[in-house]
Amino acid sequence: MVDYHSHEEFRNRTRKLEEIKELGIDPYPALFTPSSTIEAIIEEFSSAEIGDSAAAETGLTKSFTIGGRLVLFRSMGKNIFAQIQEGSSRIQVMFNRDHTKIEGLTGEETSTKFLEKKIDLGDILGVEGNIFKTHKGELTIFAKKVTLLCKTLLPLPEKYSGITDKEVRYRKRWLDLISHPEVMNTFVDRSRIVKMIRKYFSNYDFTEVETPILTNTYGGAQAKPFLSHVNALDSEFYLRISLEIGLKKLLVGGMNRVYEIGKVFRNEGIDKSHNPEFTLLEAYAAFWDYKDMMRFVEELFEQVALKLHGKTVIHYPHPKTGELTPIDLKAPWTRITMKDSIEKYAGFSVDPLSDEELKQKLAGKVDPLVLKSAPRGILIAKTFEEFVECHLINPHHITDHPIETTPLCKLHREPKERSENIVERFESFILCSEICNAYSELNDPVLQRSLLEEQNTKRLSGDEEANPLDEDFLEAICQGMPPAGGIGIGIDRMVMLLTGATSIRDVIFFPLMKSEND
Repeated sequence: MVDYHSHEEFRNRTRKLEEIKELGIDPYPALFTPSSTIEAIIEEFSSAEIGDSAAAETGLTKSFTIGGRLVLFRSMGKNIFAQIQEGSSRIQVMFNRDHTKIEGLTGEETSTKFLEKKIDLGDILGVEGNIFKTHKGELTIFAKKVTLLCKTLLPLPEKYSGITDKEVRYRKRWLDLISHPEVMNTFVDRSRIVKMIRKYFSNYDFTEVETPILTNTYGGAQAKPFLSHVNALDSEFYLRISLEIGLKKLLVGGMNRVYEIGKVFRNEGIDKSHNPEFTLLEAYAAFWDYKDMMRFVEELFEQVALKLHGKTVIHYPHPKTGELTPIDLKAPWTRITMKDSIEKYAGFSVDPLSDEELKQKLAGKVDPLVLKSAPRGILIAKTFEEFVECHLINPHHITDHPIETTPLCKLHREPKERSENIVERFESFILCSEICNAYSELNDPVLQRSLLEEQNTKRLSGDEEANPLDEDFLEAICQGMPPAGGIGIGIDRMVMLLTGATSIRDVIFFPLMKSEND
């Protein structure tokens, strides 16, 4: 932790703060009401004819009140030119020795001297004045009244070098947002994307719900959970690893179309596409199946891309070469079974191969301990991961997975696939990465218990990602869940794709990081 109290800059600004108070000026007023945003002023007047500084001085141009952070300051005789930043937008402001007044300032000190001596870059100011354009055509506000809204005690990053250390940018995101307008734009786009998702679901009559984050047990995904303790109950609880179990209980209760956007927690590694705390969207629709969900998902991505970018083709760095690659999100996406995708991209069929032959294919690519005990379905899934995923650049729905990959999915309706223990599941892949997981949901209580008992046996044998037996969930399924389709979409990965971010940390405001004290 940095001890900034000893820094000269902190001491200088603290001294100025006391001097401002002695002048009778409140450096932290409770209220200031801008009449417009800087972005709106720029949008309306950047191309308009609005008059020069003389017209602004006499009040002949339009007047505005704005608030923002001082990010540039230079004196030029009787005028001071500055830039005020609000969000990712900046506008030039001109302070004038004769016409600019400081709110609350009395006595002999002039306004411009006050600004030069007491105000620092990073301070937050309210400015009221008239707009004009300089001889070079720069949109500017002729400041008539200035209100100090917040005296800052620490400086901003240096203007040109800014914050270059990624770790510092993630840890001190507030400085990252101030210093890098493109970062602000990414998070504004994230908010817009989530609003579009909610609108899309509303159009299909889904109800947004909230389910518990702290749970007595965990399930719905293969993941190691985080453990917590609730003092009031003197009980151990888990942070949820998915949203699935609670939402399915609501299906049993008669809520036929439900979805949730919420945080889930998986005690796993951290890399460019994984953060132990992330935002998940899960949705369930009674009387749909996985084919309905395929159409629903691809149309969701298509519509969001159109609203965000005005087109369905986006350009994203290729995961291998780094070159910008066109990705078309227009529906329909390519549909191919897991086995067929292996034959197409790996060049061999898994059906004629024995388990031992599949293990030989995977030797050196997968942990030998995993291979030793893996059932055939897992071997097929691992073959897909190792030989196929890297080829899935444009959108693909990979369908019909082995039952061993999930305990919550319905067996395939076709007799041949059912006899091979294939389930009605698809995963959507873009740029070699999973973007969606979906099932025809299992509602057979007898098979559900059997599969969860298998999971629990694995957990008791040391598999930290296997699920425990959830009797509460099994009771709900026994009371009848309608046939349904379900999806899970990682919001962070979706935002990465649609904004061009190459790391999940670039779309999470405060990604998980080791303490500076460690």
